[in-house]
Amino acid sequence: MRILLSALILASVTTTAMAQAGPPTSQRTCSANRQLVMRDGAVVLDTGPSTYARFVRSGAECTVDQFPEPAWVPSSNNPQCFIGYRCKDGSDDS
Repeated sequence: MRILLSALILASVTTTAMAQAGPPTSQRTCSANRQLVMRDGAVVLDTGPSTYARFVRSGAECTVDQFPEPAWVPSSNNPQCFIGYRCKDGSDDS
């Protein structure tokens, strides 16, 4: 029973992550990419051939040992679209 439950949970998490990726950022407008991040808080997006990244709306979606770093992606109408942030490891103190 535990194995079945674990498998179901893993399958649902994997399916959810795959569903969020959707089409590449370069096939959406800059505002559509940004709205997706703002609406969901944290999303995994396709950023190019075989590349994916997690984007967040603020540092609240990062873990305690991470800090938000501004992120830009290519979009259909802007080669450097500010989409939100990526969570980076370590401190932002330099």
